[in-house]
Amino acid sequence: MPQVKSLVAALLIVAAGTVRAQPYPPPPPPSSSSGDNAHFGWADVLRVDPVYEMAQAGPPHQECYDQPVTVQDNNHTGGTVLGAIVGGALGNQVGKGDGRKAATVAGAVVGGVVGNRVSAANDRTYTDTTTNCRMVSDYPSQRRIAGYDVEYRYRGEVYVSRLGYDPGERLRVRVSVTPAE
Repeated sequence: MPQVKSLVAALLIVAAGTVRAQPYPPPPPPSSSSGDNAHFGWADVLRVDPVYEMAQAGPPHQECYDQPVTVQDNNHTGGTVLGAIVGGALGNQVGKGDGRKAATVAGAVVGGVVGNRVSAANDRTYTDTTTNCRMVSDYPSQRRIAGYDVEYRYRGEVYVSRLGYDPGERLRVRVSVTPAE
């Protein structure tokens, strides 16, 4: 009877051969103990696909340029003050008593107005240069390889991992064996 059970079990295994087992999750990181039931093997690489990312080629930099500006010197303060002093002094020469005070004030006002107009007639316009700066990031973004999606076969099972390098035709793998509970 035990032979019949073994035969039936073998037939069921052969019939179920079309069901593909799912690959196991990646092994845990290696432990420091020597009895971790792990060994190394070689897998055949089936496909390597580069994974790209966009990266800024360089940092922003400061760009400065000179720009001409037109400046008009219309400061009439000096002419106004000078005219008021001269007008006040001339007004002070006219009249006596309160009339002298009024003539001094009137002379200062008229002298200020005249001095302002004389200064306005002598306004200067000139061109100067000012420097303007701005931050510029005119470097184009570049496409660079961030890693590789690697498809490989180990003992008939196909796995995919992202690696930081192109492994070539063969890939060294760490195989860890633990009981399934």
